[in-house]
Amino acid sequence: MEWENQTILVEFFLKGLSGYPRLERLFFVLILIMYVVILLGNGTLILISIVDSHLHTPMYFFLGNLSFLDICYTTTSIPPTLVSFLSERKTISFSGCAVQMFLGLAMGTTECVLLGVMAFDRYVAICNPLRYPVVMSKKSYVPMAAGSWFAGAINSAVQTTLVVQLTFCRNVINHFSCEILAVMKMACADISDNEFIMLVATTLFTLMPLLLIVISYSLIISSILKIRTSDGRSKAFSTCSAHLTVVIIFYGTILFMYMKPKSKETLNSDDLDVTDKLISMFYGVMTPMMNPLIYSLRNKDVKEAVKHLLRRKVF
Repeated sequence: MEWENQTILVEFFLKGLSGYPRLERLFFVLILIMYVVILLGNGTLILISIVDSHLHTPMYFFLGNLSFLDICYTTTSIPPTLVSFLSERKTISFSGCAVQMFLGLAMGTTECVLLGVMAFDRYVAICNPLRYPVVMSKKSYVPMAAGSWFAGAINSAVQTTLVVQLTFCRNVINHFSCEILAVMKMACADISDNEFIMLVATTLFTLMPLLLIVISYSLIISSILKIRTSDGRSKAFSTCSAHLTVVIIFYGTILFMYMKPKSKETLNSDDLDVTDKLISMFYGVMTPMMNPLIYSLRNKDVKEAVKHLLRRKVF
């Protein structure tokens, strides 16, 4: 469907898995189960970080923010996607699409910055333990977390505002949700300014936190290797292994999605197109689902807090 100008554009059609009804039913069940796990896992982490006084530290404050962020991030996209799987009319209003773009991008940006802040926290804890209470005092770590949310909101507000001002030639989004790149592809106007702003934002809020993570863990590993006893090295590494695992999964998936060779034009394959969309969907679900599992399985403090919470409920 063609559109002469943006003023008459009132809704978008979300292509998703249209034409694959069996896949839609299968993934409805899978994604619903994963969403429930996300809510339960991250909700439990938030609860124990509040209830257990032993976890009232900067590390678990950031972890609570990360869990809340994952709940918000998935809630902006998964419920509408589940509804579209069961609905014949897979549409979303223009304003609803703008809100979904804003929330999705804001949550994604915030997570990138927050993971960088968490890496800095681990660096100070391992490399400068005596200064840790001073450097990571409440006056420091609360503004750090707030700054992550603020950076996500500002970046998303700027980029979303620029996108909704574009003139669109089509109203069919080749995605499950209003992902900002998928929406930009429908514009019939010049999007070079949008692409430049996105490049700057990616450098500031994705690559810079990644650089901070790489530098932090390079110094952490160097410091751990200087510890003479194997028990000391093991204890030091255990304090940051969970966060490092989460970072590898998060950034590894991003790099796989956006930096792999683009072969669609040469192959012209619909199956490849569906595969890309499924990878994108699972990226938005797998990382939030894995985070609480990783932190609970690889963190002794969290395990003990969960056991203590369960005992309190039983008795």
